[in-house]
Amino acid sequence: MKKTLFIVCLIFCLSVNLSAQYFYTPELIVPYIETAPEIVSRAAVLIDAKTGALLYSKNANEEIPPASLTKLMTMNLLMKEIKEGRASYDELIPITEESWAQNQPPRSSLMFLEPGQKVTLREILTGLAVSSGNDASVAAALRLAPSMDAFANLMTAEARRIGLNVTRFKEASGISEQNMTTAEEFAYFCMYYINEHPDSMRDFHSVMEFSYPLDKNETERYKTNPRTITQYNRNALLKSFPGVDGLKTGFINESGYNIALTSIRGETRFILIILGAPNQRAGERIRATDSINLLTWAYENFKTMNLEFGQIEEPLWKGKDKNVFVYTEEKNFTFPANRATGVIYGEIVIPQSLIAPLPKGSNVGYLIIKDENGELHRAPLVTAAACKKGNIFKRLWHSIVLLFKK
Repeated sequence: MKKTLFIVCLIFCLSVNLSAQYFYTPELIVPYIETAPEIVSRAAVLIDAKTGALLYSKNANEEIPPASLTKLMTMNLLMKEIKEGRASYDELIPITEESWAQNQPPRSSLMFLEPGQKVTLREILTGLAVSSGNDASVAAALRLAPSMDAFANLMTAEARRIGLNVTRFKEASGISEQNMTTAEEFAYFCMYYINEHPDSMRDFHSVMEFSYPLDKNETERYKTNPRTITQYNRNALLKSFPGVDGLKTGFINESGYNIALTSIRGETRFILIILGAPNQRAGERIRATDSINLLTWAYENFKTMNLEFGQIEEPLWKGKDKNVFVYTEEKNFTFPANRATGVIYGEIVIPQSLIAPLPKGSNVGYLIIKDENGELHRAPLVTAAACKKGNIFKRLWHSIVLLFKK
């Protein structure tokens, strides 16, 4: 059975479906993927943030220290505590000897925390995102756990809960080379992170500068003369590449230059993870060039579509009810940017008569999305509710009708 629906093409996305297998590559976009530019960095993964479509991959499973990308997991745990009501953006965070800026390891980026300062959890999060403060990482860790080791265990446990099998943590800032991830797993984590904390791009990751401490933060000794330091977001692509609104840069000698990027134009959002741009004078520039080349190529070749497709009523045989509603859960999909430039349509295909009983979520057919050049996407149709059997007389009568129908 086939039905055709004419639908105005809408280029925007509304939801995220996470896959236990991380990512997939739709057959339709494979020829376009083969045109990807070459990059210098050791490893990279580029995905459609809404669908999980894998658009680019290089050494995706090579284990590399994430460096300060680690702070995204620290932020995730903090915001999770806030969301679940066990913490507040406005609560004051104690600054101990351990989180004092002067006690951080060499090479540390700093928020410049000091015992006696009054600093809120929101400021700590901003210090993590913008200043990339290792001292802020320690303060955050000790807010949620009694020690750094205990917090690192929480981080690794959260990685396993999300479904990351390799990613592991030794501490909260990323300065340790014993923190470990892969480009593929970190892309999957960022997909999860954006879905869980969508406001974090606006509130933290796209903030261009952060001044701290202000007079309200300072100890009494410096109240009238705060030692304010203004630091600028280390993600230079926030200014140089239209659409970039996060997430985080990182560097240690053992990994080279890393970046977790997300960019949105219209409603098409990409996530790009680059690990291991060379640890040399030009490494930061190489990281930026690789990022710009891959994102530019992605926007030239791919878009994400949502069809606002609702439920469809179909006849139900031998059932208590006359009809059953079917729908598709896969409303978002990635397709070539040069396709579906006008009106598209959906063809509903239900190969067999729908006969009760049917459990909720039964796969009964599929929806084929087409443009003037052919098929764009095929999504399964499932039942919206369980369908119970009708009485014996109804079942008998429908059996006779179906026999003649065949």
